[in-house]
Amino acid sequence: MAIITKLEAQKKNEDRVNIYVDDKYFVGVYKELIYSFNLKKGDSIDEESLKEMLDKEMFIKAKNKAINMLTRTDKSEKTMRDKLAEDFDEHIIDQVVEFLEGYKLIDDNSLAHKLTNKNVHLNKWGKNKIKQNLYTKGIKKEDINDAISDIDDDVEFENAMYLAKKKYAQVNKLEKRKAYQKLYQHLSYKGFDYNTVKRVLDKLLNTDEYDM
Repeated sequence: MAIITKLEAQKKNEDRVNIYVDDKYFVGVYKELIYSFNLKKGDSIDEESLKEMLDKEMFIKAKNKAINMLTRTDKSEKTMRDKLAEDFDEHIIDQVVEFLEGYKLIDDNSLAHKLTNKNVHLNKWGKNKIKQNLYTKGIKKEDINDAISDIDDDVEFENAMYLAKKKYAQVNKLEKRKAYQKLYQHLSYKGFDYNTVKRVLDKLLNTDEYDM
């Protein structure tokens, strides 16, 4: 059985404490763990207690890293897991994700709706590009489909028309078919499907003669 021979606050981080066992440096932990485990000089430590302490240490580190990431931007569960996996074991990550979900700090469904709303009203993207954006952020398929289903078809049409008119100002001197092709490519890139693009361009250019 090993004996704690010294507890010393770290000079560069007073929130952390160095533990010395049998007069040798053993590990540095967060100060709150010293109080949680009621560790004192002269205490003996067995392997089970040590594992519990280190797991809690890793949980606190992982939780702090997760919360720090979330102060910058919302994250999907997958993105959070991928980031934490760079430094922590799976069982620690599971605990952190459970904690974050419990406090609604990560919520894929809510994030999907939030991003969709932004993409529709600010970026004015079509459904296809929004789906791809949500997918790249690691949001689950069912949450993507749920958010996409809320997009109003009339709003999507208006967005496509808005973008088409902006682009048309750049290509209106081209031959009509060429202008149509440029506009079609632009709207497709912005995520609008064939039917929406064709409706917009037929109305904008007063023609239904082209079929891409």
